[in-house]
Order: sequence, then C-alpha cells, then structure tokens
Amino acid sequence: MLRRILSVILCVCLLAVPSARAEEEKYVALTFDDGPSGRFTRRLLDGLEQRGVQATFLLCGYRLAVYPGLAEKIHEAGHEIGLHGYSHKDMATLSPKELKKELADTRALLPAGCEAVFLRPPGGSGSAAVVQVAEKMGLALLLWSVDPRDWAVHDAAAVEAAVVSQVRDGDVILLHDLSDSSVDAALSIIDRLQKEGFRFVTVSRLAEIRGETPQPGKIYKCFPNETLPPGGGCP
Repeated sequence: MLRRILSVILCVCLLAVPSARAEEEKYVALTFDDGPSGRFTRRLLDGLEQRGVQATFLLCGYRLAVYPGLAEKIHEAGHEIGLHGYSHKDMATLSPKELKKELADTRALLPAGCEAVFLRPPGGSGSAAVVQVAEKMGLALLLWSVDPRDWAVHDAAAVEAAVVSQVRDGDVILLHDLSDSSVDAALSIIDRLQKEGFRFVTVSRLAEIRGETPQPGKIYKCFPNETLPPGGGCP
C-alpha cells in the first residue's frame, strides 16, 4: 500500500513539472517598424531564421509597394505583419476619412492570407479618431514597453545595453529594420536574452500565452505575467 501511495505522489510531481516550468519561462516580443527596407530587412530575416525567432513587423504601405517580395518573405517565414499606415504621417493629425484610406491602402498590399491584427500609429501618436477607425476596421492598437531609440542612436552596443538593462517578461520591444546598426543590435539582443532564458515570440502569440485576445480599438503595450508578484511584469 505504501509503495502504491509513493508511486501516485511521484506521478503527480512529475506531471506538475512542465506547468511549473511554463510559468517560469520568460517571453518577449520583438517588433520592427517602418519597413520593409531592402537589404536591411533581408539581413534581419536571415538572422531571425538562424536563431529560430519569430517577430512582428509593422509595415508602411509606401514601402510595401516598393518591396512586395519582402512582405511575402516575412509572411512565409511565419512572422506577424501589422499595419503602420501608408505614408508614415502623424495619425493624430489625420481625419477619419484620411485614416481609413491610410489603413485600407496598406492592408490591400499585404500578402495573400495575411490578416493584420495590430495597428501601430507612427511614433505612437494617436487620437480618438485613430481609436475609432481602428476599432471599425478590426485592428487593436499596439504600442511598446521598451524603446531604445535605435533609429536615433545608430550604436548597436548602446541599443543592446538599453534593452537588456530594462527588459522584463512580457515586454514588447520597439526596433526598426532601417540600418545595419539596428539589425546588429536586434541580433545581439536575441543572442544575449536567449542565454538569459528569454523566448521570442510574435505579439499575437505573446498575447495568447498570457490569455489575452486582442480587441479592436483597445491599446496594448505589453503582456505581463499576472502570476508574478507586483513589479514582476512589464509596466
């Protein structure tokens, strides 16, 4: 009888191990704005593939028109594609009619079978009209919780240091694929954080892991682990 009881206890403990590990896993999402951008995006995609990482790309319509093949490559590689507007104009200054056109024209250039879940307004600049139009068009609004300003710094080591010094489980990291320094920084960040136990997933996958279903018109900037104590997740 004692042996049977001990066997049952051992089985229960073994079954509990995977879920305990799942709770301890740290997830972050890399997001890239303003592309696609030719050789920088191609180099980034190669680096992501080599590392087994999937990311989220917020693409501009006018760049999609120039690099349609890259959008296909991003989609086929399993990365997530979201909208960043057509012209990269400040959306807070646009009328509802102009906003709808920006989004519709960009959406029309997405690869076949690609359904955008998120809109990231350029610069994170929004308004009531942006929220209302996004909601009507079935788009959630995506901001970020870590911004190393790679577009301005142009120093891969400094960008890497800025990210790793503040990143936490559930963060959404803002980067760009517009320069070699940004691509260098992104790949170094991945290498560094993977060694520290972080796993990189798309924003939609991160939301799913955290039990969230992105809602049209709602604003998201991170997806913290609610099982952690206060201060343990993203701000």
